[in-house]
Amino acid sequence: MDWYLDILKNKYAQFTGRARRKEYWYFVLFNLLASIALGVIDGITGTYSDDAGLGLLGGIYALAVFIPSIAVAMRRLHDTGRSGWWLLLALIPILGFLVLLVFMLLDSEPGDNQYGPNPKVGV
Repeated sequence: MDWYLDILKNKYAQFTGRARRKEYWYFVLFNLLASIALGVIDGITGTYSDDAGLGLLGGIYALAVFIPSIAVAMRRLHDTGRSGWWLLLALIPILGFLVLLVFMLLDSEPGDNQYGPNPKVGV
């Protein structure tokens, strides 16, 4: 939970630096759990819209975590030695998602790289 809150509090729009796999995937996990919980609440309260495929609370939450999600994904790509521009692969249906998934699963580039020191060092 600390990884998720740290991104929202301290690294909300930090696009520079590197993010460990652990930081990225914990953020994704808690983001998914929060989205499911808000979807259930939207369904119970009747604020879910079938046309939009999203509820009121879920929509507000999605807007709130949009920038932090991009920022942590960009830092994760930096950790593997890639530019944040690789996120544009998400615009390619299916194949772009699969390539990004592989990039996000790869281990950190050892040592320092052009985006900063390895976040694993000293942990």
